[in-house]
Amino acid sequence: MARVLLNLPRSAAKGSVIEIRCLIMHPMESGFRPGVNGSILARDIITRFSCDYDGEEIFHAELSPAIAANPFISFTTVATASGTLRFTWEGDDGFRQTETRALTVT
Repeated sequence: MARVLLNLPRSAAKGSVIEIRCLIMHPMESGFRPGVNGSILARDIITRFSCDYDGEEIFHAELSPAIAANPFISFTTVATASGTLRFTWEGDDGFRQTETRALTVT
């Protein structure tokens, strides 16, 4: 399991724009680099990131081998109602990690 850092407010005023910042610790091997023994290292990247706000997708990104290790993603959304934000990272070899955070809208 990868280490994830999520930065978002715990509460927000209804209709306000909030910034969400996500960082996942992942080595992101491109599949083009030779290893110590000269053979090409297997590709190991995160290929998709998505964020759902109470079951509705509000953001997603398709990632490629050009993305650096430990991908950082930042985006904004409008706080409409109290609910749960679900963050999902998917990658090679069946990698999938999901984190959730609650947002209280006042």
